[in-house]
Amino acid sequence: MKNLRSGFKPFKCPPSPRVLCRNYSNTKAINHLLHPYFITGFADGESCFLLNVNKCSGNNTGYRVKAIFQINLHSKDRALLEEIQIYFGGIGYIYKYSDRDVVIYSVTSITDLEVIITHFDKYPLITQKWSDYQLFKQAFKLIKRKEHLTIEGLNKIVGIKGAMNGNGLSEKLKIAFPDIIPAARPLVPNQTIPDPYWVAGFMSGEGSVYVRIKNSSTHQIGFQVELILQMTQHTRDEQLLLSFIDYFGCGRYRLRKGGAAGDYIVGRLSDLTVNMLPFFETYPILGVKAKDFEDFKQVVKLMNSGTHLTLEGLEQIGQIQAGMNRGRTMP
Repeated sequence: MKNLRSGFKPFKCPPSPRVLCRNYSNTKAINHLLHPYFITGFADGESCFLLNVNKCSGNNTGYRVKAIFQINLHSKDRALLEEIQIYFGGIGYIYKYSDRDVVIYSVTSITDLEVIITHFDKYPLITQKWSDYQLFKQAFKLIKRKEHLTIEGLNKIVGIKGAMNGNGLSEKLKIAFPDIIPAARPLVPNQTIPDPYWVAGFMSGEGSVYVRIKNSSTHQIGFQVELILQMTQHTRDEQLLLSFIDYFGCGRYRLRKGGAAGDYIVGRLSDLTVNMLPFFETYPILGVKAKDFEDFKQVVKLMNSGTHLTLEGLEQIGQIQAGMNRGRTMP
């Protein structure tokens, strides 16, 4: 295994005089002081930069413009959103989305968005989200200068919106702004993994671990245990996923059916034992996926001891598997 951990010291975020949180749940805190590159890695996976352009009769242009930084997670991960909010000094709001099991961290004010921008300028994104962020910054500067209150400025923002997030403009905006040409989308200049904490953050957002028990004619007890650690991303970031193979010295890349997404996958017991588990023990996965990782480690330990080759051991692994991922119930 490469010496990935040398030279890195845990980061401690200085205490903030701001109010830490708004609309908090009673969820027990994670009690981690998040490293700034963990924040960036997690944002590379789970955040979005949005420009809302909606009709508003009270404005001279006829439209209201709002810039939004947002992270949407399952309600099981509310505590992690609260920790992210604490990292940013308590700015923004956390709220539950309607009747769905989704919680949203949203930052919208000009002053608060400057905090977000300061972070990502210092600790840059490396997925295609970097391009969205650069476009978002362009629009933010127009809004800060109040140019969005003019027709010319509004047209610029609509053009920027048309180049973001791979979605283009809605049909309503295309009809309302028929002459708008989407802005040029910046190319990501660097997809080199900047720090192991970035990997921990990205894995916490876009990673997963699975234990599967399959029928097997080649195993004496008739079953085989399969372990999978993977990180997933749109194929636009295929090169980033491929770079994990060299970074960890193991694993493979798999293109998903349909070609829209791909996975970096590690499944060999020796690679998981020697490379992956020590790395994520040093640079921890956070949120509800940390619980899945702890269960996963337990299964790896059982397999290394040969326990999975007995019916009793297989039953023990099956019980662990049943409580992982979607089978996990939260207190």
